[in-house]
Amino acid sequence: MSETWTGPPEPPRPALGPGDWLRVLRRGGAVILLIAVAFPILLVLRLPERLVFGLARPVTPWITRGVCILACRLIGLERRVRGVPMTGPGAYVANHVSWLDILVLNASKRLYFVAKSEVEGWPGIGWLARGTGTVFIVRDRKQAAAQTRLFEDRLRAGHRLLFFPEGTSTDGRRVLPFKTTLFQSFLSERLRDVLQVQPVTLVYHPPKGAHPAFYGWWGDMALGPAILATLATPRQGRVEVVYHTPLRVAEFPDRKTLAAMAEAEVRGGFPPDRLA
Repeated sequence: MSETWTGPPEPPRPALGPGDWLRVLRRGGAVILLIAVAFPILLVLRLPERLVFGLARPVTPWITRGVCILACRLIGLERRVRGVPMTGPGAYVANHVSWLDILVLNASKRLYFVAKSEVEGWPGIGWLARGTGTVFIVRDRKQAAAQTRLFEDRLRAGHRLLFFPEGTSTDGRRVLPFKTTLFQSFLSERLRDVLQVQPVTLVYHPPKGAHPAFYGWWGDMALGPAILATLATPRQGRVEVVYHTPLRVAEFPDRKTLAAMAEAEVRGGFPPDRLA
């Protein structure tokens, strides 16, 4: 993981008028109601699911995915998916742009996020993340061996983990160099010969007339205003989710070459005119 990317100044956001607040209440209220109904059901089902299947989760991820599909629709954000998500054991790596990434990626495929440990303590968000199976990691080399074993156990149980190797979010107009540390887990003896890593590119297209970085969330930007701006916009833009050809881990000699190839694939998913 890296320090927060500061990047360019935050784009100006106009003050919200009465119509904007009505959209915020309509869209935001619908999403909150959806989560309030679905999340308790997920928690109730998780107990027997854990007793019967252990680490495997054959039921509850479908609830998470359904909620995220409906949430994108309620917000009005169009998703366009290119490529085919992998089958079999594997992990995803993607560029990180926005708080919307959680909804967009979960809506496209059943997966589990890998997040920094600080997220676990965030009000509301941390609770939801724990309930949906997020893996929290500590930025401490002393914890590396224990975290590798955790990744191995989850991946071998059939979980597809999603990593953001940039270690921070951006304005959506660039791909930062991938940090290679987490890629070492893929090369462990228990995973190397069976695991695939699939690069995924997220390309956000802003609403008509909006700043190119409208959906980005980076630096010291507050989360609340970013969410409000998205919910308030009269007409949403869209996001492209590009699944690249999975990389067979066994074909790479070390974590650096694997990370470099994954980074190149993710960057290659951007149209040339979208990169700053």
